[in-house]
Amino acid sequence: MFRAIVLRQPTPEAAIAAAVESVSEDDLPKTGEGDVTVRVDYSTINFKDGLAITGGRGRPSVVRKFPMVPGIDFAGTVEQSDDPKFSVGDAVILNGWGVGETHWGGLSQRARVKAAWLTPKPKALNAKQCMAIGTAGYTAMLCVQALQRHGVHPNQGEVLVTGAAGGVGSMAVAILKALGFEVVASTGRMEEENYLKSLGAKAVLPRAELSSPGKPLQKERWTAVVDSVGSHTLVNACAATKSLGAVAACGLAQGMDFPATVAPFILRGVTLYGINSVTQPAAARDSAWKALGELLKPAAIDAMTTEIGLEAAIAQADAILEGKVRGRLVVNVND
Repeated sequence: MFRAIVLRQPTPEAAIAAAVESVSEDDLPKTGEGDVTVRVDYSTINFKDGLAITGGRGRPSVVRKFPMVPGIDFAGTVEQSDDPKFSVGDAVILNGWGVGETHWGGLSQRARVKAAWLTPKPKALNAKQCMAIGTAGYTAMLCVQALQRHGVHPNQGEVLVTGAAGGVGSMAVAILKALGFEVVASTGRMEEENYLKSLGAKAVLPRAELSSPGKPLQKERWTAVVDSVGSHTLVNACAATKSLGAVAACGLAQGMDFPATVAPFILRGVTLYGINSVTQPAAARDSAWKALGELLKPAAIDAMTTEIGLEAAIAQADAILEGKVRGRLVVNVND
């Protein structure tokens, strides 16, 4: 037996109930293709996990079937493998692939997943550090790598990070700073200004400057943007991006709408990159995690990390949807 957060919904109209339960290993779902059983050490709470645990609180639900174990991330050790890619004792991590939505996830002491979904743990990072980075940091790195492929360089000017006090935003600030960029952080929590500057932000803007409808074209300011917010914030970020600049969009905390015109893209040649972290191929995952291990120092990771247990993870689900969580929540599933 092992402990896990289990989500249950007796009828489609009923509210989702989340509780820590004792679960049998016989209950772990099989994938039918290269199953690997992992003893989980750490997981995380991401925005999508908040949606799963709470049922969305007015937003679309991400859970497709019940009962479900949430948790789109985990780090742990292989206990059993039907695939030659992994052997007992291998240290692995997982991000995405619908885990925690359509297949039991990482907020659990055990997980059984396809070998193809697993990534070998970077040697430069321990399991806790990997989950402090998690999908948030991995997604932020994919955004930054998209900007780098576009040709963005530190000497070209300021880079804007929206939703900066959250998980993706905090990681993006730290990554960009480590690469030598001038970072401007946008947040709805100006009380976190010192925190964001400690991560590497040169300046901090209140969210209100970007979150309301604005002009289709605005004064050119940003060389590039990492956006985890969407809606009017993303529109305004694009409208103020310099000619031939780039915007990497990966989130929808404000909304999934995009009430924009084509003016920035046609008149200034701005490029908008959509970043999907869920089903990236192995080469892209390995590249992102290798870069994370090289760029992020333990002190930088620790500065944005809070460790909690399984029960506390349920309690934090609403807070992360409301934008009240600073940085990253790492879940010690054995606490």
